[in-house]
Amino acid sequence: MKYLRADFPILKKQIHSKSLIYLDSAASAQKPQQVLDAMHAFYAEQYANIHRGVYALTEQATEMYEAARANVARFIGAQPHEIIFTRSTTESINMVAAAWADQHIHAGDEIVLSELEHHSNLLPWQQVALRRKAKLIFIPVNPDGTLDLTHLNVLISSKTKLVTISHVSNALGTHNDIDPIIRAAHAVGAKVLIDAAQSAPHQLIDVRTMQCDFLAFSGHKMLGPTGIGVLYAAQSLHDQMAPYQYGGGMVYEADFHNATFLKMPHRMEAGTPAIAQAIGLSAAIDYLREKVNFQDLQQHEASLCARLIQGLGLMPHVRILGPIEQLKERGHLVSFAVNGFHSHDVAAYLDTFGICVRAGHQCAQPLAKKLGITSSVRASFYLYNTIDEVDALLEALRKI
Repeated sequence: MKYLRADFPILKKQIHSKSLIYLDSAASAQKPQQVLDAMHAFYAEQYANIHRGVYALTEQATEMYEAARANVARFIGAQPHEIIFTRSTTESINMVAAAWADQHIHAGDEIVLSELEHHSNLLPWQQVALRRKAKLIFIPVNPDGTLDLTHLNVLISSKTKLVTISHVSNALGTHNDIDPIIRAAHAVGAKVLIDAAQSAPHQLIDVRTMQCDFLAFSGHKMLGPTGIGVLYAAQSLHDQMAPYQYGGGMVYEADFHNATFLKMPHRMEAGTPAIAQAIGLSAAIDYLREKVNFQDLQQHEASLCARLIQGLGLMPHVRILGPIEQLKERGHLVSFAVNGFHSHDVAAYLDTFGICVRAGHQCAQPLAKKLGITSSVRASFYLYNTIDEVDALLEALRKI
């Protein structure tokens, strides 16, 4: 996939007089020229606000925005009216918490999560549990970073109203086996939310096959711009969701004392939406669909993980985190700790070589505490990374 690098202008940049080596795509991916061009063209030649105008420019902008929604829907096997545009995965999850859970979670009910969750799929549910007097139940994580599903039929019970789980862990790279979790949830009538922030950029997703009720992901992790996220909400749940915010763009009729609201998804998109960002996300999806074979992408990323794991395994001062064998087969990131060095110091040192990695608790502090670490270094890969970049990272780590 090395030929695709030419599409990414930033990869020609130098940092500290060194060629940029960007290994932080799990935090945010770089953007190809095709996405940048699509957004520039909209702002320069096609821009207008949408939905409420009757002149040609606004009608064209509205068509482009709704075409972006339809493109996202096709990408995950949904219907356009099941796609709600948000600011991010975080807002998508918060939307489910406010628009659905606050209406349907009651005192004594249970919400099931895993111990792998990003703060964005933990903190909203802590707040729902506090507001609704519900209880959080956690699927435990094994020492190797995989989930312990042996007692799933006990953890998910008649008290469970929602199971919310990451498809792939941002902290360890674990690919969770979500099929038995979804089946167990639906067997007791619970709904399922999948955090797909780390899976949507790297593998094909079909929500019909998956049979989840909600699915959330972000544009900026899959070559699109920041400020645009997606919430898939199955049509069967639309009548169960209250508006998330109120204002222009989501109201059907209003008088001084009452209002009625538009149907989904527009009732969930109050105010002027992120029009250019939605168009940019659609361009990113087009890029992935036209230029990337996802099976080849997975093999490419796994080969980079395997190379890094092999090299790190020769360093006695390094502890590799997560399910090592799984990462070598289908991973796109590797997290590790360097004995005697704080992860921030390691990242700062690597920056002197032009190498960008993530450092810290990876927005998963409870998991870090369970693993007995304060922080970790994370190298994450995407379609534009190369074996030479992995070797440069290993060489720099040997020098530390």
